[in-house]
Amino acid sequence: MIVTDKKQGGEDNSSRLMVRAANASVAVAFTLILIKTWAYNVSGAVSLLGSLLDSLMDILASLINLVAIRFAIVPADDDHRFGHGKAEAIAGLVQAMVIFLSALFLLIASGRKLINPEPVMAADQGIAVLVISIILTVLLVIYQRYVIRQTGSVAIAADHLHYSGDILMNFGVILALFLGGYMQYYFADPVVGILVAAYLLYNVRQIGQNSVDMLMDREMEEADKLKILNIIRAHTEVRGIHDMKTRKSGLNIFIQFHLEMDGDITLSEAHHISDDVEAEIIAQYPAAEVLIHADPDGHIEKVSFTE
Repeated sequence: MIVTDKKQGGEDNSSRLMVRAANASVAVAFTLILIKTWAYNVSGAVSLLGSLLDSLMDILASLINLVAIRFAIVPADDDHRFGHGKAEAIAGLVQAMVIFLSALFLLIASGRKLINPEPVMAADQGIAVLVISIILTVLLVIYQRYVIRQTGSVAIAADHLHYSGDILMNFGVILALFLGGYMQYYFADPVVGILVAAYLLYNVRQIGQNSVDMLMDREMEEADKLKILNIIRAHTEVRGIHDMKTRKSGLNIFIQFHLEMDGDITLSEAHHISDDVEAEIIAQYPAAEVLIHADPDGHIEKVSFTE
């Protein structure tokens, strides 16, 4: 009961952090859209248009994340016994699709301006807006990084990924505005626009891969699996382990394995040993749901994989 209470408390805290991070993303993205729209209208720079498009995609993705996270943290019910965590992965796939389409649009706009370059107007105002954007984004990224460490959220990680890249992208747009507005290097603007589009396409792969991994029940990282195995083997009554399987769904981790023990002990003793091992795993992975099948030492499964 003590372990369950700690687990529930940890999940509640993680849920609150995820919702706050999602709300912060929406607020920052909305602010950036307002100031970048004004800056693009006065400058006409396609690189700034790329930054504006990215912020538009950010707010759409952040809104999707917010809805998905609120759905993902809903406790398991009779129809969804493993919870609703995969809503995060679905949101990640939607993000990837939206970002891909925005990158294509930006490539077309940048290509046209590369063929017919135009001067950049009001570069100083555009640069000032981008400096403000960088400051707000840095603050958001720092907070997101903290939330990811505490929760391991795929949706927040996806948000963090493209907001982190936005910082470098905005520095690139500042360079383009400076070269185009003050040095009359008009080609710098569309070239940076193309580079921003390439960055967006790179993000699509990262976000899409993480989402697919969760939907396809990819195993936990090898370091985590080894840590779990060491926890299990450290118990003096454990003779062996096989058929360990792991997966992650939103905040939840699912771990199952066959635990080998002395075949002469009672069912009650085997149950207590299994409880001890489960408690030790949950102490390290509070969001884990552990399923243990007790086997007598030396029992041969028809299909098994020995760790």
